[in-house]
Amino acid sequence: MFVTWQNPMVGQIGRSLLPKKLIVYLVLTALTLAVFGQVYQFDFVTFDDPVYVTDNLNVQSGLTAKAVRWAFSTTHAEFWHPLTWLSLMLDNQLYGLNAGGYHVTNLLLHILSTLLLFWLFNRMTGAIWKSAFVAALFALHPLHVETVVWITKRKDVLNTFFSMLTLCLYVYYAEKPAIKRYLLILLCFACALMSKPMAVTLPAVMLLLDYWPLKRFERQKESLLSWQFREKAPLFILSFIFTMITILAQYNKHIKIVDHPLDSRLANAVVSFVLYLEKTFWPEGLAAFYPFPDSLPVWQILGAAILILMITVAAWTARKRSPYLLVGWLWYSITIIPVLDIFRSALRGMSDNYMYLPSIGIFVMLVWGLPSLFSDKETKKKILIPTGAVFIAVLMFLAWRQCAYWQNNNDLWNQALRVTKNNWLALHQRGIFYRANGRYQEALDDFNKAIRINPSYAYAYNNRCNTYVQLGQHQKAIEDCSKAVAIYPFCVEAYNNRGNAYSFLRQYHKAIESYDQAISIQPSYTKAYYNRGLTYGFKLDDYQRGIADFNEVIRIDPRYADPYIALGLLHFNKRNFELGCVDFKKACDLGHCLHLHKFQKIGECRGSDLQLLDSVYFHKKGTDYFKQGEYLMAIEYFNKALILNKDYADAYHNRGAVYVEIANYPRAIEDYNESIRLKPGYADVYNNRGIVYMLERKREKGCRDFQKACSLGDCKLLDMAKQKGDCH
Repeated sequence: MFVTWQNPMVGQIGRSLLPKKLIVYLVLTALTLAVFGQVYQFDFVTFDDPVYVTDNLNVQSGLTAKAVRWAFSTTHAEFWHPLTWLSLMLDNQLYGLNAGGYHVTNLLLHILSTLLLFWLFNRMTGAIWKSAFVAALFALHPLHVETVVWITKRKDVLNTFFSMLTLCLYVYYAEKPAIKRYLLILLCFACALMSKPMAVTLPAVMLLLDYWPLKRFERQKESLLSWQFREKAPLFILSFIFTMITILAQYNKHIKIVDHPLDSRLANAVVSFVLYLEKTFWPEGLAAFYPFPDSLPVWQILGAAILILMITVAAWTARKRSPYLLVGWLWYSITIIPVLDIFRSALRGMSDNYMYLPSIGIFVMLVWGLPSLFSDKETKKKILIPTGAVFIAVLMFLAWRQCAYWQNNNDLWNQALRVTKNNWLALHQRGIFYRANGRYQEALDDFNKAIRINPSYAYAYNNRCNTYVQLGQHQKAIEDCSKAVAIYPFCVEAYNNRGNAYSFLRQYHKAIESYDQAISIQPSYTKAYYNRGLTYGFKLDDYQRGIADFNEVIRIDPRYADPYIALGLLHFNKRNFELGCVDFKKACDLGHCLHLHKFQKIGECRGSDLQLLDSVYFHKKGTDYFKQGEYLMAIEYFNKALILNKDYADAYHNRGAVYVEIANYPRAIEDYNESIRLKPGYADVYNNRGIVYMLERKREKGCRDFQKACSLGDCKLLDMAKQKGDCH
């Protein structure tokens, strides 16, 4: 039996307030845009955006049949949320890797959720201005900046949009129950769950709305338990199913990166429950990451527990006089519990985005509770309206400021470090930013600090390893990457980076072993295939295996130009010119025409008359002439290699060696300097430049170079110089 309910206020004032409601919709939209309109200029961030977009080949493939199948079959990123993946794929279809488009989609979903929230409470209560204020608080609160601005949180804005739509449909159903309306509720609820399983609490929220403001309990003559069971059972069953899916997705992993004891998680849950309230009323010191606390004082845990109990008792006591207090408090409590990380270990202690949906309960308590403190209507107007306007203005400013921190990684993590202590992840993420911008020493400093705070975080070792590779300190890189995989054996990036370090040290078989390990863990890891192909094809001269690896990269990601370029070079090295030209043409089709154009500057890529005109080829020919003692010809070919590739460190190095042979020491020094600038971690160059300095009787400079080469793992010349007494 269905229960028909109609809010009497709706029929009385619905038509007369239409213009006012339209104004509210427009004002809410305008205010939200004023705060968040800046996001279209923002970039991706290094924290989780690679997982969801920038390094995710499935998302980058757009809405293909294969990608859609993957979206519905994967638990990548620890959730089964196919609609989130589909929305990101659609964005990629529209915007590629232009981050602004993704940000705009997040903002649009946020605005729609805001408008639906206003409609929901206005429809249920008829209180247009109170409903508008709740919606404004939701739209403009600084706590919600993270959810709106962070592309990774697409799952939250999408989930909340479908949740609001579900609740709106539920109100329609409550007004006039019908099977079709109920099926629409089920459909939207399923969509919310397929966006993020946090929506599992939505049936409980519907029960709260039945109590107030719908007041369906008062109008139902049938047994409360029987009626609610029949009406809500399908919804709770869906919640249970998605809860089980989420548990399997999060716990069916290779290994846990962190493992906090249950008592620590419970203590953190109690304290963070209260801290979220504090940040709601005092939204200062917000950060993209809050580390899980090492320990919490007993007084803080007990104090938080007592406060929770007191508010609960007070809300329950006032339920008849002020039912909105109990509903608001329970809305907050019920919806926040799933994200308190009681039942799983998490890196963070709390997160601003977790308050996106739960905060609505607090806003309801505030907006409906404050006016009840005043008996006189005129007093209400004089005090509450200007106070509310100022409050909204302050929130807008704080949200606008908080939003600006997200425009790039540097600002974001600097802000996090300013407002938190011992934030190892913020240090780690800022280190990634520094490394990407060539600020290697600053990156090392941050990685070192992050490791000192949290010595069990594998990715900090991995990224320090990667930095050492870029600095040419390959032995240190190997040690760090080995430490990373010892902590977390499934860190494929560490195996790949260690392979790169081994390759630079010319330990090619060890490099191959590391690449093999990465591929065995993640068979679709293109970087490992590519680097292994470079090692096989160009270092070990294993033509066939190199080709096989580059072809595998192309199979996995056919939009990736680098393997085509590598294939072309490999074919050219074997004098398979026609095949090489075909590969260069494919790379050019993908927007990377440098090699094809370089080739065409000198000759044409066609037929059997082709000449090999790539820098690698010219470098190899120059090396051959050098070995034969034909120094002028060697210089000519090295010159051609450098014309085609001005950043070819090995060509400068070898041309410098030729100049040494013909006693042109100044030119040799110039070439060695350039080689060191491009490749600072190459010990042989320091040794060779040191020899030239010694020949020029510049012993201090020569000894300095020998010492540098020794620090990079080659101490032979330094030891010889010390034996001769040239160096001390």
